[in-house]
Amino acid sequence: MIGGGKGGGNTRTGLRFERRVNILALLKSKKGYGIHEDSILYDGTEVAKSFKKNALYKYLESRKLNYRNYISKKLLPDEAIYVIVNNTLFIIEIKFQKVAGSVDEKLQTCDFKRKQYAKLMAPLNIEVEYIYILNDWFRKPEYKDVLDYVISVGCQYYFHYLPLQKLGLPIPK
Repeated sequence: MIGGGKGGGNTRTGLRFERRVNILALLKSKKGYGIHEDSILYDGTEVAKSFKKNALYKYLESRKLNYRNYISKKLLPDEAIYVIVNNTLFIIEIKFQKVAGSVDEKLQTCDFKRKQYAKLMAPLNIEVEYIYILNDWFRKPEYKDVLDYVISVGCQYYFHYLPLQKLGLPIPK
């Protein structure tokens, strides 16, 4: 589902999340998709790269970039997917909550983090998008202002679902 709770019902066109899940395992379960190390393949062709936590910084080192020249502290994404065809790095943060806690405030940091990742990827001319995958806890009325804020600063959120089309990844036949 997209922000506001609309759409997202077709599991063929996206990834359905029930709890903290490995995105690569979800992709691999889709027809035509395969995984080889950090590469995401569709019909045998690399379409994206996946970086969890520190793997993003190892990728930057392989491109001769020292993150300290661009940001002062490492940010460790739940998942970062670089989609080759649209030259975009999607930072995907999965937030599933059962009780009130610190995740409430973490949603308010997306603007800062998106800008930090954008500074980090600028030397490679890679665009950055920041997406939350949320559970139904965040549908409560008290989260309306925070979710409105997330959208207002150019970040996105989905409930239990991430459309492949949003990432620019192929839709299985």
